[in-house]
Amino acid sequence: MRLLVVNPNTTASMTRKIGEAARSAANARTEIVAVNPESGPSSIEGYYDEAFAIPGVIAEMRKAGEIDATIIACFDDTGLDAARSLSPAPVIGIGEAAFHIASLVAGKFSVVTTLSRSVPVIEQNLVRYGLTNRCARVRAANVPVLDLEIPNSPARGRISTEIDQAIREDRAEAIVLGCAGMADLAAELSREHGLPVVDGVVAAVKLAESLIALGLKTSKHGGYATPRPKSFSGAFATFSPTD
Repeated sequence: MRLLVVNPNTTASMTRKIGEAARSAANARTEIVAVNPESGPSSIEGYYDEAFAIPGVIAEMRKAGEIDATIIACFDDTGLDAARSLSPAPVIGIGEAAFHIASLVAGKFSVVTTLSRSVPVIEQNLVRYGLTNRCARVRAANVPVLDLEIPNSPARGRISTEIDQAIREDRAEAIVLGCAGMADLAAELSREHGLPVVDGVVAAVKLAESLIALGLKTSKHGGYATPRPKSFSGAFATFSPTD
C-alpha cells in the first residue's frame, strides 16, 4: 500500500523527521511518500497560518498520483475536511488519530502542544470529535514549532516538564504530543515518564493501514461528497473541481 503523508508547512527538515517516524511505524510493504508544499507558512501556529496552508495540502494531494490513504501531518488537522472531500481514499489527521488512540489506552489524557495560541484550535477539535470528556487538559510548553528543529534547544526539556505537570496536576494517564514536529520524542518521553505518550504521526499510519486492510473509504454521502464542478478564479483557478 502507498500512504501520502503531507506536512502542511514548508519546512523540509520537519517533513524528513515526519517521514522517518511514519516509516518506523509502517508495515514492511507500506510505501511512505512524505511531502510538503512549496508555498505557504514555514510553521503552523494558529488560525492565520492554517488558512494559508490548506491550498498547499490540496495541491500536494492532487499531484500525488495513485495513493491508498493520505495523512495530514499537522496536529490542528489542517484542511482535513477539504481533503476528505477531494479523496475517495481515507484521509486521517494526526490530531484526531492521536486522540482516539490515547482514548483506547487511558481513561484521561492530556495534550502537550507548542504555543498557547494553538490551545483553542485543539480544544475545538476535541469538541468536534466528541472527546472533551476524555481530555483532562490541553497544555502549551511555550515552544515555537521551528525550535523543535534546532539541535540542543530547550524545547525537549520544556515538553518533558509539561508532561510531569500534567501527570501531577491533571492526573493524566496518557499524554498526546500536540505537534508533528515532536514525532521523534514519543518513545523516549514514554520511558522517561512511565506512561503512554502518543505521537499522532505513528497513530495515523497504523490507523490508515487498518482502514485500507478493512477496505474502508471516505463516504461520499453528505459533507464529504465530491466537489461539484465549477470555475475558480484568480490564483485558485487551478483548483477548479472537474467531473
